[in-house]
Formats: sequence, structure tokens, C-alpha cells
Amino acid sequence: MYTFLHKKFQLSLLKLFKKNRRSLIAISGGQDSLCLIKLVKECFKNYEHKFEAIYIDHQWKKDSFKHSQHMINTINQINIPISIYQIKYPVFSEFEARIIRYQILIQHALQNDFTYIITGHNKNDQIETFIQNLIRGSSLDGITSLIDNRRINYKLSIIRPLLELNREEIGWFCRKSCLPIWSDTSNYNYKLQRNRLRYELLPYLQKYFNPNINKSINYFLYLCICENEYIKENSIKLYIKSKHDKLISLNLNCIQKQHHALQKRTLQIYFHYHFNKNIKRSSLEKIIFMINQKKITNHIMYSDDLIIQQQNGWLYTNFRNQVIL
Repeated sequence: MYTFLHKKFQLSLLKLFKKNRRSLIAISGGQDSLCLIKLVKECFKNYEHKFEAIYIDHQWKKDSFKHSQHMINTINQINIPISIYQIKYPVFSEFEARIIRYQILIQHALQNDFTYIITGHNKNDQIETFIQNLIRGSSLDGITSLIDNRRINYKLSIIRPLLELNREEIGWFCRKSCLPIWSDTSNYNYKLQRNRLRYELLPYLQKYFNPNINKSINYFLYLCICENEYIKENSIKLYIKSKHDKLISLNLNCIQKQHHALQKRTLQIYFHYHFNKNIKRSSLEKIIFMINQKKITNHIMYSDDLIIQQQNGWLYTNFRNQVIL
């Protein structure tokens, strides 16, 4: 049975990845992951691309063992290998659980030479993630974090081919295909922020403010993603232009001429690349203020276990227990 979803999915996935590679499909048992598995199996049955499923049991529910068994039986029916991970010490924070989940996915993918991690996030998930990050006070990079292709390193990427589809289309496909969806009771727990966004806030905005709120937010996100990519590209160019050939330092004369947004992104690249640190927002603002003070020739500040020094037109950085030459 070939549907319009098959066509949209195939075009989306072919755009995101190369053939004849190995892909790890993250599944949960809900309608998104089962739709993803079925579309992958049916759209790429004539390709040599190898797929494997992975399921992570957070042990949030009493019937988590039965859920795992259900996933094994479902995946075995379509003849795709599956790996099961069980969280030994459950955490009930959405944020912490997501960090643990992605750590497992990336570690498993790297250890087994996968090129892609495929997740079942859809267009509605993108909207909900945007609102969550907006409420937290995230940056432009944060509110556009759920994109269709995110590179982890030079040989691994996370791709999300269902971002072209909304939850209603996926639900229709699952009913049409009679897929054995596992009903997760945690999806109806209103103590979880995402559920309140999904069942209370978004319907309220749709009813009283804009009946096409989802479409409007999706278009806004599209613009943000385009502009964010442009800023990223120019930040990388500025970093390459301003970095020292031998030392861990940046040329302040190059950076001072640029817009505040580019200065900020360039410094983030610098600290992440050399020290594997996501510098605090308050510290970043202090550093930017320091480097734009043209009258001060020498200045030293301490932040995030780092010594950051402005000297003779260069920004030098080192760990506190090391000496800056």
C-alpha cells in the first residue's frame, strides 16, 4: 500500500542521507516510531542500506518489561535487528532523561559504526520543543535545536525525516496500517510540561488567538533556522580568520569590528573547540565587554575554571592550573 506519506518520507530521507550506509532507528512504541519503522522498511526494501532499531527503557512504568517485550515482537515481525537498553537508576526529569537517552544513542552508534541516528520527531514535536526552549529563555540556536539534520561529528549525524509530517497524518497512517501502538500512560500525565503544552496551551492559543497557530510557528521556525545557519557560517569564518596559527588565542582586532552576535558565536566556538566548555551566558557577556574596551591593554578575568586574558590585541585562555605563556 503506497500512500502520500511514503512519497513525502522517501523524498525527505533521500535528501538527508546517503545510500548504502548503516542507520540506527530510535523507537519508543508510540505512533511516531512505529510509523517511522514501517516507512523505512517499505520505502527502502530495495536498497542495501542497513537498519537497526534501538529501544531505551527508562523504567517509568510498572509494565515497562511488557513494553520492551512488545517492541521486540513488533520489530522481529519486520525483520530488523533491535537493541534494548534499560536504565538502571530511573530519573523522572524530562531534561535529564533526554540527556541520558541521547548519550546512549550516540555511544551505541559510535561503537557499532553507524552513520545515522534516525528519530521519529514530527512537526508538532518541533513546535512543542520550540515553546519549551522559549520559556526557558533559550538562544536562537536553542529554539531551533530540533532540525532535520544535526551533525554529531565527522562520521555521525542525527536525522529526523518525519519533521515534514504532522501528528494527524502519522495517526491516520498508523490506523490505516493497523500498527500495534503501545499506549503510554505518561503521555497523559499533566505534571509533565510537554503534556501541558500539547493538551492545554497550544489548543488554547489555537482557539482564542490563531486557528492556524501551528502553521504560523512552523513558518517562523523555518525563518529562524535559515538565519541561524547564516550566523553559524559567518561565525566559523570569523573564528578561522581570527584564531592564532600556533597559540590558543584570538585576534581581537578582527573580532572587535564585527557585530555583537558574531562576537558571541565566535567565542562559543573558541571555548567549545579548545576547552570543551559551554561558557555561561553572564561570563560570555563580561568577556565581550572586556574585549571591546579599546583603552584597556591588559586585563585578566576568571570564569568557568579558566583564566581569560586580554593582552596586546589578543585573547589568551588557559585552565587555572596551567600557566599562560
